[in-house]
Amino acid sequence: MSDPRLLKTVAPPPLWGSPLARGITLAALAGVFTLPFWGTSYLLDVATRTGIAVIAALGLNILTGFTGLISLGNAAFMAIGGYAAGYLATKTGLAPLLAIPAGGLASALLGMVIGIPSLRLKGLYLAMATLAAHFIVEFFIVHADSVTGGVSGMSIPSPRLGSIVLDSDKKLLPLVWLMVTGAALFAANLFRTRAGRAFIAIRDQEVSAAVMGIDVFRYKLLAFGVSSFYVGTAGALLACQTKLISPETFPFSLAIDSLAMIIIGGLGSIAGSVFGAVFLTLLPELLRVTTTSLSGVYPGLVMLLASLKELVFGILIIVFLIAQPHGIAAWWRTLTTRRGRNVSGSAATTLDTGGNV
Repeated sequence: MSDPRLLKTVAPPPLWGSPLARGITLAALAGVFTLPFWGTSYLLDVATRTGIAVIAALGLNILTGFTGLISLGNAAFMAIGGYAAGYLATKTGLAPLLAIPAGGLASALLGMVIGIPSLRLKGLYLAMATLAAHFIVEFFIVHADSVTGGVSGMSIPSPRLGSIVLDSDKKLLPLVWLMVTGAALFAANLFRTRAGRAFIAIRDQEVSAAVMGIDVFRYKLLAFGVSSFYVGTAGALLACQTKLISPETFPFSLAIDSLAMIIIGGLGSIAGSVFGAVFLTLLPELLRVTTTSLSGVYPGLVMLLASLKELVFGILIIVFLIAQPHGIAAWWRTLTTRRGRNVSGSAATTLDTGGNV
């Protein structure tokens, strides 16, 4: 049984932040939810993919940023969520809308199964264990033709809301961002609970947490489950958007992108997950537009697009690690809080800006 004295010492983070932060957040959400009425198909596609990336980044940040467990298995958990949702919708007749959270539950179950042996490992050893899980899942997807369709892939039926078929980004985007809003609110409230504070205590000082009575293994396993549910749900949504999934839909680079999102956005920060996902989803689009516009002057620039993306990602991670280790979330907090307000040293600051893991 956890000692309540330890968990009470961790103050919950401010749920809504400053009035300015609330205003900007509500304005941004209003813009996203009205996008189907005025946005182009390209903008709708980017906004939908951005929302999916936010959910995946939130899941990884719960595990890595808040609990201190390094994972390279995000792509595998997304694949499990996507394929589980597709299988349940096509083979069992489950409504595709219900198959989305069901895919998240399947991913959470796998995450907890992987977590049982992996949680006895730490640091890079844990990262390598989750990396091994990625290749195991990839091998299963390729060779289990009767379940996954193998290299040919699997078709995913569009979810329905009553008589409305969500078969386009215009119709799917509100559902995705409604789930983004719910996922962010749940995560923010999670760290106001006993379980969430136990996650933070384990991250900050695992030995001390165990001495004070926190069941470290139990809460680590729970963190794996919650994180994998988020990531699996993101994978199911991605499957609904693409309508056809194959092993190439969930490359290992997805895990690297998710890790870069929470580093650049801010480890241990809900806002950081959102900022990182938005920033790194829009960055390739900006590079694509830039290289296309300059292709007339530099014809070979378009061929370097993939390499430019990797180069920029690497430079950004190094810059943020050196110049701003707390990520974009630290700048956001500085811009939206009153000057002179001093909450340094409190756990609320650590939660809001992303403390060191």
